[in-house]
Amino acid sequence: MTPKFVILIMVCIQAIGALFFISDIAISLLGIERQPIDWKLREMMEIGAAVALIIGLVMSGTLLAQSQIKLGRAEARLQRASGAFIDLMEQRFAEWGLTPAERDVAFFVLKGFSIHEIATFRSTSEGTVKAQTNAIYRKAQVNGRGQLLSLFIDDLIVDAAPHHQTGQK
Repeated sequence: MTPKFVILIMVCIQAIGALFFISDIAISLLGIERQPIDWKLREMMEIGAAVALIIGLVMSGTLLAQSQIKLGRAEARLQRASGAFIDLMEQRFAEWGLTPAERDVAFFVLKGFSIHEIATFRSTSEGTVKAQTNAIYRKAQVNGRGQLLSLFIDDLIVDAAPHHQTGQK
């Protein structure tokens, strides 16, 4: 059974159990007359509804725990990828011989900030930031922001490709 199907069954079972108890209370509150049923059957229905709710609770807890585990794994992978990107970025910046100011600007450019925003962050003029970005592009041998970013994306894809092809993570 697929997880979605299990969740659907769980929700249906819980809904039936809850509906049983809620309808019983609503019928009593509204004073609706009904035919009495055998007390043994009534007890079995109540036990069944209660068991359904408990099963739903256990399954919900299990699914929540599994989700938390998957989230932790995804966060760990994201952290590793982020660290790999920063390492790659530092390596490239060193290869290109970027100055500390150019490194800061290049970082902001890669994050997608505008010239105006970068100038504001660095408390410099837009002309200075433009000159620095031109120096970065020249040193990286690219024509602009898109090509600069694609250098890093290409490197990350190439690094990830052998793992993907062999099934490693």
